[in-house]
This record gives sequence, C-alpha cells and structure tokens, in this order.
Amino acid sequence: MTAPSKRNTSKVPGRGPSKAELLAAVNRTVPDVLASRLHILFCGINPGLYSAWAGHHFARPGNRFWPALFASGFTDRLLRPEEEGELLRFRYGITNLVERATLGSGELTPEELVAGGRAFEKKVRRHRPWAVAVLGVSAYRLAYDRRTAAVGRQLERIGDALVWVLPNPSGLNAHFTPQALAKVFREFRLKLNHD
Repeated sequence: MTAPSKRNTSKVPGRGPSKAELLAAVNRTVPDVLASRLHILFCGINPGLYSAWAGHHFARPGNRFWPALFASGFTDRLLRPEEEGELLRFRYGITNLVERATLGSGELTPEELVAGGRAFEKKVRRHRPWAVAVLGVSAYRLAYDRRTAAVGRQLERIGDALVWVLPNPSGLNAHFTPQALAKVFREFRLKLNHD
C-alpha cells in the first residue's frame, strides 16, 4: 500500500530536502495533472524521491523535462515544476506508469511495470487523450512486452491514443544531452502536428 499523496508545504525557499526528508518520501505519490481529451498525456516511469518530497512531477534540479518542453516548442516559456498545472492550458497532462516514489526507477520490479502499464491503459481509455508519450524506452519495453521498441512512434495504440516513446528526461540519462533531448521532443511535436 502506498502512502497518501501530499505536497510539501514546509519547504524553505532555496533549500532542497534533507536526507531524512528524502527518505520520508519513499512510496509517496505525486498527483496526476490530468483532464479529459488532452492533446498529449506525458507518462513518466515513476516519481523520484525529490519529486515526491516536492509534490510535483520532474521536480529534481537537473531533470530536463521542463527545459525540453520549452526548447522544443511545447510551451511558450520555461515552466517550473510547481507550475505543472499550467500544462492543462496547452491540453497536456502528466502521469506515471508506477505511482510510488523510489530512489531510482531501477528499484521497480518488472511486475510493477506490467501492472503500471495496465493501470495507465485504463487511465488512457477513461480520459481519452489524442496521444500519449511514455518517457523511457526501457520502462515501455517492460510494461508492454515490446522488447524491440525504440524511441519514436509505436505501431500499437493505447486505447484510441497514438503512442510515442521519448527518452527518459532524467539528468542521469547520459545517452541524451539536453540539446539532443530537446531535438527528439521537437521532432515528436512536429510529427504529431502533421498526423
């Protein structure tokens, strides 16, 4: 059972969490940013401890999700994690395959990812976004048993939604520089606009 979701209201401006605060965030969840009939639903793997502590998606300094959205033209300015609700005005949302926070996604079991894939599919069928973007090819491969999946558009759909796999925007993903990540996000946005 996961601990209840809660946003951190005790943060001191300019100060990150202590080690004890991070450890207390294990298994917390981060609320979805979600509405019906979104243009794109971005799906992370699971919240990291920093995001669970902050109560916002992709909150850890060094995560490149927000800069990639801006640099690729998805948003008209660089949003801060605490402004995640602003995504709804662009008709975008955020969720995760697995809700519980961990130190790293490597702590998730294959069974959790498969169960998360099923839960995500139910969420997509219920909210009916036009497209979904799963942020992490390895997690997508495990969640949907697609061993040869690569970054880019997938042949299958989830519900009626087009499916794209984008690189994990974590600063730990050394395969993609910020510029390369922004380029892949931009290609996704432009191709999606032509579909």
